Amino acid sequence: MHVVCKDHLEIAIDEFVDEYEEAPDIVDLQKTHFANWEAPTHCEHCKELARFLVV
Repeated sequence: MHVVCKDHLEIAIDEFVDEYEEAPDIVDLQKTHFANWEAPTHCEHCKELARFLVV
């Protein structure tokens, strides 16, 4: 699972495919909210606001 900004989305997809050898699901964190989990607020690659969850 990766939480990233728009600029690092492609990198997160590549990392996911390298690890799991299948295409990930991409969730827009601005449009989706989870009842039992709060997403990190910052991208795992930089200090920008997290926008996508790659799972």
